[in-house]
Amino acid sequence: MKRTARPSRRLRKRLRCLAVHAREKWIACAGVSAISCWCRSWSCWWAWSASAAGQPVARTFCEFHFPLNENVLDQIRGLSGAEYLLVTADGRQMTTLSETAGLVPPPAAAADSWQSLHLGQRLTIGGHAYLCSAVRLQRPSAETQGILYILYPEALWRDARWDAIRPSLLLGGFVGLASLALAAGMAQRLSRRIRELGRRTRLIAAGDFGPMPLTGHHDELRDLARSVNDMAQKLAQLQEAAQRDERLRLLGQVSGGLAHQLRNGVTGAMLAVQLHARECRGGADREALDVALRQLAILESNVQRFLELGKTNGQRHEPCSLAAVVDETVALLRPRCKHAHVDLRWQPPAVSLVVDGDRGQLGHLLLNLLSNAIEAAGPGGWVEVRTEPGDGRAGEDGNGGPVSSSCCAVEIIDSGPGPAPEVAGRLFEPFVTGKSDGVGLGLAVARQVAQAHGGTVTWKRATGQTCFRIELPLAEAKLAGA
Repeated sequence: MKRTARPSRRLRKRLRCLAVHAREKWIACAGVSAISCWCRSWSCWWAWSASAAGQPVARTFCEFHFPLNENVLDQIRGLSGAEYLLVTADGRQMTTLSETAGLVPPPAAAADSWQSLHLGQRLTIGGHAYLCSAVRLQRPSAETQGILYILYPEALWRDARWDAIRPSLLLGGFVGLASLALAAGMAQRLSRRIRELGRRTRLIAAGDFGPMPLTGHHDELRDLARSVNDMAQKLAQLQEAAQRDERLRLLGQVSGGLAHQLRNGVTGAMLAVQLHARECRGGADREALDVALRQLAILESNVQRFLELGKTNGQRHEPCSLAAVVDETVALLRPRCKHAHVDLRWQPPAVSLVVDGDRGQLGHLLLNLLSNAIEAAGPGGWVEVRTEPGDGRAGEDGNGGPVSSSCCAVEIIDSGPGPAPEVAGRLFEPFVTGKSDGVGLGLAVARQVAQAHGGTVTWKRATGQTCFRIELPLAEAKLAGA
């Protein structure tokens, strides 16, 4: 029942909205029509009052001295449509009225000149209504001097007034209908756009954050649609961030539960290999055991990397040689490079660069980036590691003393094809990877480690090579000869 009632309620709301618009339009049109009719009626009154009052006839009688008799009055009546009554100075009456029995002169005040003549009071004679005016005739002959009463039929006046206001009424009605049609069209268009906005907000509530097309004129509804699109975009970003944080939280819980088991297994394997290595003190078996120990160390580092994701406390920062950390990481990965036929190039620098940081986490950072570079280079490729001060220069001052810089840098360059274009702009975000079997946490952890040490990790692609650059603040930098 509720679902069937909703469309009817919405329809009633739209009809009420349309009725309000139509009522406003009708009120405006009625007001304009009323004002127009009043103006036309007033204009008609003045025009007809001058004519119906008999000013032209009175002027003729006053200025042209021709004999006045009933035949002349009848002829003038045929021309003007008014009835006339002439009361001479000696009391005689001449009239065009058909009923003259008991006719008494109207009590209308006579004007002294035809210029001041105007329609007077309403009279009823013989069942007919007239508008009466009177003028005093000043003529040479005493027989034609007197008062001329002009009786204009009220029916003719009403017809004239109706003829005057009819165009305004017709125009007002047409404008009213046109306004009603326009209001209906506008209401329908606004209702359609509002329905589209409502549909779009329901889609957003259902999880569809795609933008809606902006149509129509630049008005408030278009601004509202643009705001809805902005809201949908921000909600999509918030949802993505929430999902990423949730994945990180779940990963932390899973890694925390598996960490002890994995670490115990790796520790047991390393102890077993170390015990066996003591028994095998030389030969090819010893070299194979060393490789196994290195691989177990890498596995332990990977487990530790998952454990340290999202942790910023518990770090022990102390001065450590950056070259020594790089040298340890390179030595750990050389067997892998040899097996993958990748040329790993590393020349310890002549400048000793000392950073203040956690040696283990810095090793994880370099291990992560170097592992990615080796995998990207592939068989027959090469990977080069460089260290330098942040300004890119190393040397001595004019007195042969050391030159210190505020930061240092490690560059890891490989000959691989570089990241995929679809992930190139989001490499350092969690769970972003171009590998089919990748997790997408390595570079996110690398950036987190660098930021925890007050540094940065950036990358660029130039001349067919991919370069990842780590910049770290120096605790102490000494330039010494190799």
